[in-house]
This record gives sequence, structure tokens and C-alpha cells, in this order.
Amino acid sequence: MKIEVLDDVDAVADEAAAIIATDARIAVAARGRFVMAVSGGRTPWAMLRALADKELPWDGVHVLQVDERVAPAGDPERNLTHLRESLLEHAPLRPEQVHAMPVEAQDLPAAVLTYAATLRAVAGSPAVLDLVHLGLGPDGHTASLVPDDPVLEISDAAVGLTGPYQGRRRMTLTYPVLNHARRVVWVVTGSEKAGMLKRLRDGDRSIPAGRVDQDRALVLADRAASADLR
Repeated sequence: MKIEVLDDVDAVADEAAAIIATDARIAVAARGRFVMAVSGGRTPWAMLRALADKELPWDGVHVLQVDERVAPAGDPERNLTHLRESLLEHAPLRPEQVHAMPVEAQDLPAAVLTYAATLRAVAGSPAVLDLVHLGLGPDGHTASLVPDDPVLEISDAAVGLTGPYQGRRRMTLTYPVLNHARRVVWVVTGSEKAGMLKRLRDGDRSIPAGRVDQDRALVLADRAASADLR
């Protein structure tokens, strides 16, 4: 795992956008498409807004979700709501290039299978994502791989459902998908993340984030989040 410390949230967002843009150009040139999965969060929305303004081979870009809350369309807690506002309303992406988690479905277990099929269609079988963007929670969660939830133990499926967490059930990509990605970019900002970032760096597998493979991982952190690393 490589950790890059930047001055502030804006610097983290800008650097993450630059890295995604570079990876996208390389992937499209080499394989004809770039498949990324994105998480939620305030800094990531700034990252995606910066990405929307960059010159990319957008025709070859596919965007999936790392996780999503089970909530109605347009709900402010939905990652998709902010993904649309930050990226999709500004970048020239066609609807078929954006693959939203079907959390509005009545049958959520069936919806999980549907999204797993979408992953296979877009990223192959087994699915290999070009880039996964992850965040880090103050409790050590990443994606919606949350402490003490059975979703942590899924080893034979690409997508899972959590129990209630902070008031909502979640749909999430699982470790098998995250650990097959060509690159994982962590965006970690804020002093409340400092202790967990140190544990992530140290490979602490007792926190959910610590079970994500570190071989192809890059952490972009601001000074507040990196305080315990020094």
C-alpha cells in the first residue's frame, strides 16, 4: 500500500480525479473500456466533479457503484443522487454507461443477483474492475462492509446485502470483487479517520477495511487524516 499525504480535502479530491483520468486513458487505449466503481462521501463528490471537467475517452467509460443505501429514488442519502449531481450531469456519459444498484426493487435478494449479472456483463467473469474508489469510516468500515455484519463473510458472490446500519440496509460489492480490482484508490479525509487510517496501513484485519488487498492500493489522505501516521 502506498500512502500519499496532501494538504487538504481539495488537494485530495483533485489528485484522485487526476489519477482516475490517467487510468481511464490507459485502460481505454489498451482494452477499449475503463470500468470503475465509486463510493459515496463529500470528498468523493468533489473528486467526481473535478473528474467531469477532464478530457477523457468518455465513450469507453463505465461507472458502477461500490455500495448504496436501500432508499427511494432521489433520496438525499442515496449515493446515486450525489453521483448524478457531481458527475453524471456534467460528463458526456450515456445512460447505458452508468450502472446503478437496483436498491428500489421489491425483491432485494433478486436485485443482488441482477447487479452481479451486470458486473459480469461489464467487467467479465469473474469481474475485474479497472479501478475501485473506497472510503474509510471512523468505525473501520469500507464500501458497506460494516463491522459484525454477515456480509463480511461472503466469499462466493460479488454483491451482498447488509442488515440495518445507521438506519438503512445497504447493497455492497464484496471482498472477492474488491480484491480482484486492478487498482484501489482510497480517499481518506478528516481527523476522525486518523486512528483507522493507521490501522489500515498496519494491515489490521480486525477492521473491515483491513481485509481489502493492499498490493494494488493507493491511499490519498489529507493532513488531518494522516496525523497518527507520523
